[in-house]
Amino acid sequence: MSKRIGLYPRVRVEGGGSGAVSQAGAVLLVETVRKVGLDTAISAALAPWRKPRAVHDPGKVLLDVALATALGGDCLADVAMLRAESGVFGPVASDPTVSRLIDALAAAGPKALTAIRTARAEVRERVWELAGADSPAAGGSVIVDIDGVLVLAHSEKQDATATWKKTFGHHPLVAFVDHGPAGSGEPVAALLRPGNAGSNTAADHITTAQLALAQLPKHLRRGHQTLIRTDSAGGTHTFLNWLSRPGRWLSYSVGMTITDTLHQAVLKIPKKAWTPAYDAGGTERPGAWVAEITDMPDLSTWPKGMRLVVRKERPHPGAQLRFTDLDGLRLTCFATNTKAGQLADLELRHRRRARCEDRIRNARDTGLRNLPLHDTAQNRIWLEIVSLALDLLAWMPMLALTGKTRRWEPKRLRLRLFSAAAQFVNTGRRHWLRFTARWPWTDVITHAIARLHILPNPG
Repeated sequence: MSKRIGLYPRVRVEGGGSGAVSQAGAVLLVETVRKVGLDTAISAALAPWRKPRAVHDPGKVLLDVALATALGGDCLADVAMLRAESGVFGPVASDPTVSRLIDALAAAGPKALTAIRTARAEVRERVWELAGADSPAAGGSVIVDIDGVLVLAHSEKQDATATWKKTFGHHPLVAFVDHGPAGSGEPVAALLRPGNAGSNTAADHITTAQLALAQLPKHLRRGHQTLIRTDSAGGTHTFLNWLSRPGRWLSYSVGMTITDTLHQAVLKIPKKAWTPAYDAGGTERPGAWVAEITDMPDLSTWPKGMRLVVRKERPHPGAQLRFTDLDGLRLTCFATNTKAGQLADLELRHRRRARCEDRIRNARDTGLRNLPLHDTAQNRIWLEIVSLALDLLAWMPMLALTGKTRRWEPKRLRLRLFSAAAQFVNTGRRHWLRFTARWPWTDVITHAIARLHILPNPG
């Protein structure tokens, strides 16, 4: 008789162990906070909300919630995973203390939001200096993507309304700095809006752009070296006039709706005027062409120097054509005030705005899938917490990871790095985290920690 062998080993389970640290890989985020000076900056910014004889610093409390969110938490109570590991995260406030702080910051309104955002902007400038050639502004220019995101609500929360997609929730506008193909992106604006807020509301786009520019180093807050990219929701007279106003002179690449006027202009384009479009790798893409129609429609009411570029391509399998499409080819159009460069390069630059969708997807995985609080003022603070978490998830790879690992998204970072367990050892009046050699990514963790350790401490 053959003995039956199970597919998995059988182990006995009991509680009461000590010496092991869960989520030990999160020490990468903790060390990033310390090296970039985010802890001291947030602490100083929230000092007005610290009560006399308070045990917990408001800045530390807020950062703890942001760390829990970066590790996959989606509500205030998830800070308990940090509270269980005081050897790595230090003393963590109780749930009632966290809730009282959020309520106090929400009651302060714009004052608290400004304090948090100002601290983030100061630290961001230091991070980019530390990153050097890996900074998103290393080439002297920066790209900011603005897009809307629908956040569903499953209860009667303040300002939760029906959305244009016939769902129920909120419709915030977000902005991300594009790190290019070698990295991810970092959030620079999050404007909470009711679910019925319009997609092409110029005032909201202007407010989001102002918030985003305030997060950039001062020399990038105006001038053509800063490019604002949006989809067709940003293609309004008011927004484009604001971007190109004298003294601001921002560059833009904004999608435009194919109106009947533009459609008639496309019909007049000579066949020889179409040039091949590029694919993501910068090589000619079969079945796609671009052309400029700036001189065809009347653009006298639009900003001076605006160019219109159209693209036609064979639709992807299963895609449905629209009334404005031409001879079975999908038409898209965008406006830009960039004067130099080939049309195919400008069109490829605009199409790379799709990376913002990846940033939004990652934000959904980092606390933006649901707004956990009831009041709008509270959820505005939650958006700042989500932004802090996303900042850390962008800054840590920028400063500590190299090669393909720098492009790992939050889900992969959590699975391979942050979830790693370690043994907590006290010896020689020093604290050590010893990661097992069996973990496939232990070398990635230790090398990343070494890179963070050699960075200069904040002044």
